[in-house]
Amino acid sequence: MILTPKSLEKLRLLINEESEYRSGPQLVQFFNDLGFNDSYGQGFPSRWMYTDEKLKAINGSPELDKCIRTVLAPANFIGKIKELDHYIAEFNKYLAFDKWKITRNGAEIGFNKLQKIEIDETQSAPGNEDEFLKREFTDVSVAKAGLDGVVSDILQQRIKEIERCFPASAYLSVILLAGSTLEGLLLGLALIYPKQFNTSKSSPKDSSGKVKPFHDWSLSSFIDVAREIGLIHYDTHKFSHSLRDFRNYIHPFQQMSSGFTPREHTAKICLQVLKAAIYEIGENAAKFGT
Repeated sequence: MILTPKSLEKLRLLINEESEYRSGPQLVQFFNDLGFNDSYGQGFPSRWMYTDEKLKAINGSPELDKCIRTVLAPANFIGKIKELDHYIAEFNKYLAFDKWKITRNGAEIGFNKLQKIEIDETQSAPGNEDEFLKREFTDVSVAKAGLDGVVSDILQQRIKEIERCFPASAYLSVILLAGSTLEGLLLGLALIYPKQFNTSKSSPKDSSGKVKPFHDWSLSSFIDVAREIGLIHYDTHKFSHSLRDFRNYIHPFQQMSSGFTPREHTAKICLQVLKAAIYEIGENAAKFGT
């Protein structure tokens, strides 16, 4: 199978963050399983550059087929098969221009060669950026999450500061504050509902297989667990990882090496992620009880 650059770009998104968030070391392991022999260390390029380079190298080879089957393996979507089907439907919109189509028959992922370009206008996957930004929230209150009153007040103050930063074009401040506020919110929830967070399949483990203490969890882990236990929805989970990535630019040298310049659109996505997470958590947290 030979894919055009647009299809490879979509595949890179599926690998890096849409199907699941993969860190630099996880990407190295992913592609080493496809026959590469790389190591993660100082000088490692950005995740998207690394993935683009590897996909270009295997394009047109059997390893590309294996790569797609690995990313879309139904065994990785237990309890989330509808999401898998949405990923397939969305990817097929790109593959149609390569005259290919992915199919799922039970637990089997297959490829069909098309005789002509077939465009299906009826299928729409969740997680579209424009649709996500159109969501409106009538009540964005941290208090509904049920956190300790002092913590809740601090987080609410941060939200007010974010809202002052945005019209002032302080976009990096919006991104960094949104990331830290989301992390504080999820940590607070973990302390209230430790059983739900610790027993999640997505909870981070140490080398002995024991769940790490909450203060050692990354924002990425908190996001994945929040999605698994039903605190946040699919699109919020997806864009939360974008916020997590942008929040890493709190380190000036990370920003310099990537050439990242905060834009209004980026800040808008990050603020929307925070609002969506607060709203959904307020709606869903009460089901756990105490």
